[in-house]
Amino acid sequence: MHVEAIRIKKGYRLSACGRPSLELQRLKAPERVAFVPKSIPFIKPRVAVKEGDPVKAGGLLFWDKYRPELKFRSPGGGSVEAVRWGPRHVLEAVVIRVDAEEEAETFESLSESAIDTLKREELVARIMDGGLWALIRELPFRNIPPGQDTPPRIIVSMATQEPFEPQPAVYLKDQMELFQFGLRVLQRLAPEVSVVLPSGCDAPDALRRMATHGVSGDYPCGDAGVFLYHTKTGPGQNRSWYLRGQDVLLLARFLKEGRYPLERTVVRAGPMAQKPCHIATRMGVPLKVLGGFGTGNGACRFVAGGLFTGYPESETGYLDFYETAVGVLSGDPTPERLALFKPGYDKPSYTRAFLSCLRAGPLPVDGRYHGEERACIGCGFCAEVCPVEILPQFTFKAVLAGEWEEALDHGLLDCVECGLCAHVCPSKIDLTETLKKARRDLYREQLRP
Repeated sequence: MHVEAIRIKKGYRLSACGRPSLELQRLKAPERVAFVPKSIPFIKPRVAVKEGDPVKAGGLLFWDKYRPELKFRSPGGGSVEAVRWGPRHVLEAVVIRVDAEEEAETFESLSESAIDTLKREELVARIMDGGLWALIRELPFRNIPPGQDTPPRIIVSMATQEPFEPQPAVYLKDQMELFQFGLRVLQRLAPEVSVVLPSGCDAPDALRRMATHGVSGDYPCGDAGVFLYHTKTGPGQNRSWYLRGQDVLLLARFLKEGRYPLERTVVRAGPMAQKPCHIATRMGVPLKVLGGFGTGNGACRFVAGGLFTGYPESETGYLDFYETAVGVLSGDPTPERLALFKPGYDKPSYTRAFLSCLRAGPLPVDGRYHGEERACIGCGFCAEVCPVEILPQFTFKAVLAGEWEEALDHGLLDCVECGLCAHVCPSKIDLTETLKKARRDLYREQLRP
């Protein structure tokens, strides 16, 4: 297959300590798992279980109030130990105590020969009923798409060049036939399927032959939104769908085997992690079960998700529906003494103000804020690294002023929420969160049925 090469000129490559090795460690099944819907966008859960109820692996836990056909299922079989609610009655987690002998919900399996003859609407209904439709998302808002729509294309992002993310060489090992089955399923949902593979990631040769597009550049060059921005030929492609390479495996396994998939590959990484590596474990696994947290030399801070887009989580938390990485960073709250006068040989920074700019090796990343939020100084660093070439600082100011038309003109809908603008900002302004909130508000106001 001919692979189209694309060069992404902007982005940022952070050389961070604690990158995961390609070794795969397999953990035993945990005593508890949880479905955490924190990062699933624009849903209003209606819970189908209560504490003490028995539940099968793949059993129904909740559905979306606005779209009852959109279901979410249990990552374990046993009994419901807790249904946790947060502020404003927002569902935080459904915790399942796993039985020694798990019963599993069974679904109708799909054979290789039946893919081409199955009606599209029936295929969509199977995926929705199986609780995996949320793996597919729609640009530019990254919402769960309506099943009745046909997108112009589906983008499969194999990696993004993020420092802490699973590599295709690990999660696709001995799984290429299943992955190919998943691609055939996606081809029944859209007229075009693009498999996007960054040039610097570890990938099997078979995947390199199957990829339709190769991208080169720094993080987040392999992101679906970045790819779409640099390849679209008209506004008709703006509502493309996307999913990650590992999610294709989950989708294929469910359809082919007729069982809700329970296992995925996650990454334990970071400068404070003991033995950073890939881990084959259960979906919704407790963070403490992943093991290897901390070196015993100080407090740790756990980041669920990527280094740029993740969020802080306690050791008693669980991985949510989308996350595939746990970063373990130093969380020592002690102020750094005489930091203003230190040359900063080991301090990662986008600027060249520290001696670390002369250091070629990886740098330790920690959980400190290194300053306080200040007014924007107009340095333009955010625009220098933005992979979709918008002007984040002007978009940010337009949003704060309530000038929605100006914010859209500056590229609010092109934002891929990669987190780079907030990372490089010397004023510590969280531009990413402000733009994400603005995009969510815009979706709810204009596009929500």
